[in-house]
Amino acid sequence: MHIKHKFLGAHLSKELRQRYKIKTLPVRKEDEVIIKRGQFKGRRGKVERVNLRKTRIYVNGVQITKIDGNKVYYPIHPSNVIITGLDMKDKERAKVIERKTKWQKDIYFH
Repeated sequence: MHIKHKFLGAHLSKELRQRYKIKTLPVRKEDEVIIKRGQFKGRRGKVERVNLRKTRIYVNGVQITKIDGNKVYYPIHPSNVIITGLDMKDKERAKVIERKTKWQKDIYFH
């Protein structure tokens, strides 16, 4: 499962790229995203749930109605979204960003 966590990576918006000097981060619950592909293209919302086993995320406001009338979240692959806002409540995430910044800034941003 720790290897599958890498597959949850999504691109950061231009503003976040400039601020943190990195291109991608794994999507987490409470991150703000904009969907760039599929039938929900252009929708914005917060990530409500992350399914690591199926490599899918569920975004608030992106729901379909089943035949019986129930609304369910539509699964979206993380590569089809752009992260526009990060949830920085977790101190470990700040460490990850700092660690990635050290070696990626020389490769991508010089």
